[in-house]
Amino acid sequence: MIKKISLLLMLIATPVWAIEVYDFETPEQEALYQQLAKDLRCLVCQNQNLADSEAGLAKDLKDQVAEFVMAGQDAETIKQYMIERYGDFVTYNPPMNLGTAFLWFSPLVVFLIGSLVLFLNIRRKQHD
Repeated sequence: MIKKISLLLMLIATPVWAIEVYDFETPEQEALYQQLAKDLRCLVCQNQNLADSEAGLAKDLKDQVAEFVMAGQDAETIKQYMIERYGDFVTYNPPMNLGTAFLWFSPLVVFLIGSLVLFLNIRRKQHD
């Protein structure tokens, strides 16, 4: 009975193991696709790239990237299209502009505030 249930569960879970297969014409196209899938961020998962994400939107984006690669477009054109359509957040390395200044400078601001609080706490304890 347990073997039958295990077999049934394995058959049900089989679609989860499915991977995307694209028919690229050259190994260079496949390498470009793999690189873009690693360089572009999943908009649903946010801290996963497209290659690692299982989200539905990520699958759609991977399909779209594969279509562009098979159509002969280069990496910069594909990335620019994704940025225009989904914003700078879709890349892991957003450009420096007014809209992304917070992304670039917030770690520095947090570090400076933390350093100031630490300095003031140490100074206050020395006077006590």
